[in-house]
Amino acid sequence: MSSGAPPSVVRLQGVRLRHGKTIALAGIDLEMPAGCVVGLIGPDGVGKSGLLSLVAGARALQDGTVHVLGGDMADRRHRDAVCPRIAYMPQGLGRNLYPTLSVEENLQFFARLFGHGAAERRRRIDELTLSTGLDPFLSRPAGKLSGGMKQKLGLCCALIHDPDLLILDEPTTGVDPLARAQFWALIARIRKSRPGMSVIVATAYMDEAESFDWLVAMDAGRVLATGSPSELLERTGSDSLETAFIALLPEEKKRGHAPVTIPPLEADDGDIAIEARDLTMRFGDFVAVDRVGFRIRRGEIFGFLGSNGCGKTTTMKMLTGLLPASDGQAWLFGHAVDPHDIATRRRVGYMSQAFSLYGELTVRQNLVLHARLFHVPEADIPARVEEMVERFGLAPVFDGLPESLPLGMRQRLSLAVAMVHKPELLILDEPTSGVDPVARDGFWRLLVELSRRDRVTIFISTHFMNEAERCDRMSMMHAGKVLDSDVPAALVEKRGAKTLEEAFIGYLVEADGAATTALPTLLPPAGEGAEGGRGAMHPTPAVRGLQHQKLPASGPAGQLPPQVGEGLRHSPFSPRRMFGYAWREALELRRDPVRATLALGGSVILMFVMGFGISMDVEDLRYAVLDRDQTTLSRSYTTSLAGSRYFVERPPIADYDDLDRRMRSGELSLALEIPSGFGRYALRGSNVQIGAWVDGAMPQRAETVQGYVQGMHQHWLAEQLRERIGDIPGTAAIQTRFRYNPDVRSLPAMVPAVVPMLLLMLPAMLTALAVVREKEMGSIVNLYVTPVTRSEFLLGKQLPYVALAMLNFVLMSLLAVTVFGVPVTGSYAVLLLAALVFSFSVTGMGLLVSAATRSQIAAMFFAMIGTMIPAAQFSGLIDPVSSLQGAGRIIGEVYPATHMFTISRGVFNKGLGLSDLHGALWPLLLAAPVIMGAAIALLKKQER
Repeated sequence: MSSGAPPSVVRLQGVRLRHGKTIALAGIDLEMPAGCVVGLIGPDGVGKSGLLSLVAGARALQDGTVHVLGGDMADRRHRDAVCPRIAYMPQGLGRNLYPTLSVEENLQFFARLFGHGAAERRRRIDELTLSTGLDPFLSRPAGKLSGGMKQKLGLCCALIHDPDLLILDEPTTGVDPLARAQFWALIARIRKSRPGMSVIVATAYMDEAESFDWLVAMDAGRVLATGSPSELLERTGSDSLETAFIALLPEEKKRGHAPVTIPPLEADDGDIAIEARDLTMRFGDFVAVDRVGFRIRRGEIFGFLGSNGCGKTTTMKMLTGLLPASDGQAWLFGHAVDPHDIATRRRVGYMSQAFSLYGELTVRQNLVLHARLFHVPEADIPARVEEMVERFGLAPVFDGLPESLPLGMRQRLSLAVAMVHKPELLILDEPTSGVDPVARDGFWRLLVELSRRDRVTIFISTHFMNEAERCDRMSMMHAGKVLDSDVPAALVEKRGAKTLEEAFIGYLVEADGAATTALPTLLPPAGEGAEGGRGAMHPTPAVRGLQHQKLPASGPAGQLPPQVGEGLRHSPFSPRRMFGYAWREALELRRDPVRATLALGGSVILMFVMGFGISMDVEDLRYAVLDRDQTTLSRSYTTSLAGSRYFVERPPIADYDDLDRRMRSGELSLALEIPSGFGRYALRGSNVQIGAWVDGAMPQRAETVQGYVQGMHQHWLAEQLRERIGDIPGTAAIQTRFRYNPDVRSLPAMVPAVVPMLLLMLPAMLTALAVVREKEMGSIVNLYVTPVTRSEFLLGKQLPYVALAMLNFVLMSLLAVTVFGVPVTGSYAVLLLAALVFSFSVTGMGLLVSAATRSQIAAMFFAMIGTMIPAAQFSGLIDPVSSLQGAGRIIGEVYPATHMFTISRGVFNKGLGLSDLHGALWPLLLAAPVIMGAAIALLKKQER
């Protein structure tokens, strides 16, 4: 930059960024002036988001240097110092918000992260929500806001701490023109009160970029040009930024490009391809599409204009039969839409918003597969595929995978897939979103050819006004309703507007009524916008159009507060920030029915299942006798068995076939065969054998049954001997006495082990989702770009789960005593202390897994494996740890569950206290900080 230029807020030198093999940024050298609005323009995939995440400190620098606000962002101390001075809104509607939290709760949470006290939080929230018109919606969950309101809330959350640098990554993509205009008017209002604040914006809308002070045009990870909008227009000799951007592209990318020309439609008004009448779609109480109606002629290009969530995609799915309508009717080519009418559906091609391609199949294989799915004759498929490849220019990538293709080429492949069965109607759901202008124009030339030459009816939804103007006719949709349908020029004329965007805003204002009352207070005073010089936010055409709308005025908005230094200085650990995360996590837990049910009901259900289901007792064994002797002595033998609590006698066995059948069916666990002559031989003192048939399907149980039978047999022999010769003097006998569990029953032994088992399993599984869920949703960026430290983040998330684990522990203890009848004989205070320490360890295990994984499925899997297997195999649940050898013994000695089992059994069964159990308590106390330390070390403060 020249010496007379203002100082730079951002300076990049040799910055490179890779995502695997993909080069996102290829040696960027760039300086951005301070105190103005800088816009990054270019299609998706050119590196805008990567560059902004590096500037915000959300992504780790791979190569080069990034200086922001006077320091190097590779230096952790500088990132910590400037973090409170930067606000970052990531790409995606409300991606930094928490959908189950209300507007008020989201703002309270972000204010806590920046250290504001209760009074300061209240003041800032009131001023921001009054300025943005969100004040009436403070109690509404963020997930139920419209797209425009989500973006306003995201901006309020970003501005809660008065930043010096505001970074916005495509903040208005997918919202309607009125919401876009309100958003930029709000930015202008805020910048007027804070003229020193710098703003960096990535946008897909060229009309927005025209209002910025300074632009950076990007393509393929490189900077094409920089300068003010007027400088770029003058440099390229263009009349619009879109044509200027095309002119700046490398020659190989714009070769063959020509403006799109659309011949007039020659159609029969009576030849109707699509007709909808009062089409309605409800999801519960929510009306997604409300009595929509229109008629589309054969060969017509019909546009559907509206914001995300207004019902466009739902309407398209109803027309294709993918969704059954709740009410109303629709016809395709004179036939009522029927999901089961395959013949009619073959006449329709559908190109979804997300490009429904199979990533593991090549271009050729995708085309062949879709041809077969639509029952194209096998003999015709090669020629049909060749035709699609030639028509849509896919020959250079014929054997490539879709993921490796440029976005524009992937778009062509999706169109070819939708056309491979030669449909008469083509439904395209936002097909050009994120595509560069050259590829977009090329795509439209294909559509014009299909419409005018092949008479294919095209039903297309879009966000772009210049695309909507190309349609033969269009519908404007908002909140599930069609506002009007007509030729684009006629819609503009009806509203007395200058542009289609202004006309659409007029329809939206009329539809929303009082919902837009906050807008006029957001606009800069007349004469202070366009003439404000560098740093003034020039109103876009849409905003200027809004100044002419007749809207009711709201009350005066207060000035935004000056920066408050208290609470914003970086500290190594802040309890306020930690408890802010704990508060938010507790709110989300309470409002998530699945997690709440698993946490509270799961432990009770599993307590019953495991307490009553896992038993080592071998009792009530069903047995029967095949008595071939039928003597008094043989009956005496069987009677000795029947008197035991271990056996239940069943009807006698008739023969071997009966024995085999009853043991196969599981009716009998033991069958005794007493041979003929048993009594006679026994009285003579001759050897005689009795057959004992045992069900050996479960070996451990079978061995126990064998022991019972042998013990019973020895007892019977001793009784018979005593009856015949009397007591034998000098006989030694062992009298066994069992301490702690006199009846040697499984329940008193298993319940004290089941309680720690469930205390280990469920909290670990729940916390395993805590971090990885934020990674999947995108809200993990709040950790990256706020002053929160890793320890504050993890401990804050841990505390609600520890409280929940303790609640479960008390509940399970109560069940153990009252339902299972297992009394607490030792110190419950020691057991409660051990459970608290153990809860920190097990929730730490869940957070450790969550920090190391990237998907919720993987986190759940590793949490299950990492808790259940060591606990069941190595921790003394069934076999004592002292009986293990090698690695199993080492795992058993260090695993926290081992010591919790010891304490639980000692308190429940053995009457032990602190003096007896302190040796098991110390390992638990050591394990908790070690596990949490590992989790903190694995969690990264920047995306890698």
